[in-house]
Amino acid sequence: MRATPHSQPKAQASTLQQRYASVRAQTERLAAPLSAEDCQAQSMPDASPVKWHLAHVTWFFETFILEKFEAHFVPFNAAFRVLFNSYYNTVGDKHPRPQRGLLTRPSLDEVLAWRAQVDTRMQALLAAQDNAQVCSLVELGLQHEQQHQELLLTDVKHLLSCNALQPVYQKAWPLATVAPVAARWIAFEGGVASTGHEGAGFAFDNETPRHASYLAPYALMNRLVTHGEWLEFMHSGGYSEPRWWLSAGWDWVCAHHVTAPMYWSQPQGAQGSHEGWHSFTLHGQVPIDPHTPITHISYFEADAFARWKSATDSACQGARLPTEAEWEAAVAPEFAQQLAAGNFVESRALHPMPLAKQTNGLMQTLGDVWEWTSSSYQAYPGYQPWEGAVGEYNGKFMVNQYVLRGGSCATPREHMRASYRNFFPTDARWQFTGLRLAKSMAKDLM
Repeated sequence: MRATPHSQPKAQASTLQQRYASVRAQTERLAAPLSAEDCQAQSMPDASPVKWHLAHVTWFFETFILEKFEAHFVPFNAAFRVLFNSYYNTVGDKHPRPQRGLLTRPSLDEVLAWRAQVDTRMQALLAAQDNAQVCSLVELGLQHEQQHQELLLTDVKHLLSCNALQPVYQKAWPLATVAPVAARWIAFEGGVASTGHEGAGFAFDNETPRHASYLAPYALMNRLVTHGEWLEFMHSGGYSEPRWWLSAGWDWVCAHHVTAPMYWSQPQGAQGSHEGWHSFTLHGQVPIDPHTPITHISYFEADAFARWKSATDSACQGARLPTEAEWEAAVAPEFAQQLAAGNFVESRALHPMPLAKQTNGLMQTLGDVWEWTSSSYQAYPGYQPWEGAVGEYNGKFMVNQYVLRGGSCATPREHMRASYRNFFPTDARWQFTGLRLAKSMAKDLM
């Protein structure tokens, strides 16, 4: 039987009604600090206007659920089916992605009115029936909306960074002075490990099926790489030395004149100390904190840092990026504890945070930054995409992308699973992306 989102266990409609209301309200809370002008603009083709995010997630519920299950269905506006279709070719035509910012109509007020009408109709639909297929599609829609909540924040950050006024989304800079936490290796025996989702609860199709992977002995760094460590990489000429870079990565550095992570800037005449560098955040322009996890780096940068660290630090000889199977095998046994400790969107930091104290095991595995892995985004053995249009959700992107794990400071906490697979192209860095080092271990050193 082909996997479908309908194969998830049936949710109780009354509980799902509450969850639906909560998730939908959270999206509007995230948009609330913004003006209509903020919500209209599109800063680059990879980003979308906030108004488009608000509309697209509403389009999802109207198109995939109300159109199919609501008696006497009538769309709010038939033209919205094209305007707010993202990439579902089986649904029909789409407005070009790079031109989403040109959609001055409908207005923000009309989009919010559409959201309110669809919410009323969805609640009525859920109250009228406890259909397992409806409940599963609603859960998929809510997971989809939570993804767009994170995208809303990262797209707004990029938009505001383009403004010379350096506007603030949230003025509550949360960082505190802390003592640095020492980096050390945590060893894992390896062996046959199970990777992927199984059991009750929601998962995207790309997280299945659960399968066995053989892992040679390995170690992961106990914490994420920090801004301070990244400054060392930069000061040693990391962006000017081609030997650390993949060929495509070096071409990217040269073509785009990359000299620092995204959003970094340094006042003219600064001497290169951490006091001289600043970063644009959702709290505005702030000084670099050397103990905070590095973020907004591409796969190319993460890989280059690992190569540099391996060659220049004897304690990190052999350093590399972890595979996604290594990451999941290490994190899954302590997932609940790490989830509770993670810096997610609910913390309101909206930025990776420095560690407050040293613990014995892995730290910062969930929240803070998405961790690049060395694993190409591809299908698991036996993978089958969901049936129908929702089958376009993940499978067709399994090319030229790398997997990231762990969530970020902009991810909703309840959205995370140990098996969750995020994916982006190698040059993407407007998301909260960072890295943790790994290395292979000889059995006699375990």
